[in-house]
Amino acid sequence: MADKTPSPLPDMNRNRLPTLFEVLSRRTLPPVDLFSFYIYMRDQQRSVDYLDFWLDVAQHMSLCRHYVRELRRSVMIGTPEGDKSQSKRSSAILESLGDMNHPVAGPSMFTSEKEKNQDAQMSAFLREETANGSNIRQSPPGSISSHQSGVGQTQSNERQPRPSFMSSPLELATDSDSPGHTVARADIRASAEKILYTFLLPGAEREIILPHEITHEITVSIEERGRDDPEVFDAAKDYVFQAMERDAFPGFLRMKALGNLVPPSMMMRLILGLLSMFAAFWVAFILIFLDYARHIRVWLVLPFTIGVYCLVAYQYGLDPLLAFIGLSEYTFMNFSRVREPYVRKLLNKRALMASIVTFVIATSCIVLFVFVPGKRL
Repeated sequence: MADKTPSPLPDMNRNRLPTLFEVLSRRTLPPVDLFSFYIYMRDQQRSVDYLDFWLDVAQHMSLCRHYVRELRRSVMIGTPEGDKSQSKRSSAILESLGDMNHPVAGPSMFTSEKEKNQDAQMSAFLREETANGSNIRQSPPGSISSHQSGVGQTQSNERQPRPSFMSSPLELATDSDSPGHTVARADIRASAEKILYTFLLPGAEREIILPHEITHEITVSIEERGRDDPEVFDAAKDYVFQAMERDAFPGFLRMKALGNLVPPSMMMRLILGLLSMFAAFWVAFILIFLDYARHIRVWLVLPFTIGVYCLVAYQYGLDPLLAFIGLSEYTFMNFSRVREPYVRKLLNKRALMASIVTFVIATSCIVLFVFVPGKRL
């Protein structure tokens, strides 16, 4: 039975906006969770391949840790399986690694010294295993790659979204660092090759743009040196993380932590607001120049309020009513509950400000057109 290492629980007392690492390690709640960031990278940033690459590399690290933990357990109990039997030196390395229960696989700049040492030893062990001609056998029926066999023949050329991100924002509340299957040595090799052929080779289906020296070193390491240890991808993973942190994450926070609308909804409110304001001014001038009574002109409150409300919502990227009831839009007309406490506080403050602005502008327009003297032309 595979060891289950749950992801760290979200910090409910965080009195600040989350970092990208906290989002990627699933320590945040909607609307600044990993699901929302994935949707943002897919729909707004149009660069979801970079996020998929980072997640696949993190999963590759998890596979390696799980594989080494299985070997270590077999050594500790003294009953290693036939093709997992190791030399005394390898056994000593496995025992020195510890449990390796890191909750997430993050960029190297956020890794503690202990985790760095363990990951370096793990990579060295995997390289030594490859150099010694370790039998990379066919995967057993319960292994990862056996569950994925034949997938390549059945998939179409259309890009398929990650299933775990396309169902519901509530399905990503917890996750495990360990897969629920036995991991064979061939699975690690297949995982490394899949990342290389999917994202890094020139002309790959989902090629991402990285510095040439990084992609060249990874390609040579995997194809010529036969490496598949996690350190192969360290430079690329850190580069992609820093690129997302610099180019995409600030916009994500602006949209999700300071607003609750997606661009199509904002555009819809802009159009509705302009139409309502046009109708309000048109009717107001008609009522004034036909000298209608003030109690009739009071009905201008409806188009003016709707128009100003929609225009303010467009300007702020935030619908005050949705904010007050605790909802945030992640795709057009699809909503999730705002569960991150600090974000909920920010949205309520901005919603209150937007409501005051709406009230002041709408009231000014209504007073002007209701109390101005009428004159029949």
